[in-house]
Amino acid sequence: MTHKDIQLEICGAEKQIAVIRLTRAKKRNAINDSLILAIREHFEKLPSSVRAAVIDGDGEHFCAGLDLSELQERDAGQGLLHSRMWHAALERVQYGPVPVIAALHGAVVGGGLELASACHIRVADETTFYALPEGSRGIFVGGGGAVRIPRLIGAARMTDMMLTGRVYSAQEGERVGMAQYLVPTGTAFSKAMELAERIATNAPLTNYALMHALPRIAEQPADQGFFTEAMMAAIAQSAPEAKQRVQAFLAGKAEKVQKK
Repeated sequence: MTHKDIQLEICGAEKQIAVIRLTRAKKRNAINDSLILAIREHFEKLPSSVRAAVIDGDGEHFCAGLDLSELQERDAGQGLLHSRMWHAALERVQYGPVPVIAALHGAVVGGGLELASACHIRVADETTFYALPEGSRGIFVGGGGAVRIPRLIGAARMTDMMLTGRVYSAQEGERVGMAQYLVPTGTAFSKAMELAERIATNAPLTNYALMHALPRIAEQPADQGFFTEAMMAAIAQSAPEAKQRVQAFLAGKAEKVQKK
């Protein structure tokens, strides 16, 4: 797969980490139609050896959102289909084959925040800032942000961002839940890679359960969530790799949890 605005690199001795990098640095990695389709294609066609992925942005910014210079005049039906195209692409990030870590720096704005919110873990460095300027531009989020972003920070905070144009700093964003990690300037990618390498050592079925089952359990009524949890726990512990890991722990061959 080749595309002028995105780069795929498979890293690690066992080729277990996929690095997907947006390479429109001159456009602050703003996303046009061909780029969102390329993101979808890359996640649909990851090599079977890959166990975790990192999304990064080339240059000073992660992603400044939708490329408004290519925004076309659409009727309501065309606008609906365009939004659904984004939904399909970012669903492949959130509900794809492997956990995804976003390495955030600079602008994480509009569609860039929608892309980041589709990832499972977000690492921000101190240059990161977050905004949803759609409200001041007479448009509305269309890439899944109305669903995913309130689940991170709450509907009231998202409403405030869109009504007032509020910009969150890296520190404020980490405090309210936009990122799980805040690291020094220039180190988001290295931290994301460190986490990806750790995640890649997990049992694949456990990672799959965390990506696909946990978000759905969180949205279910309690009685349904308990049942789904029980089903997933039974399936995960029945996997041969899970049995081997438990036996290793019982035999004193596995590392115990230590206070850091």
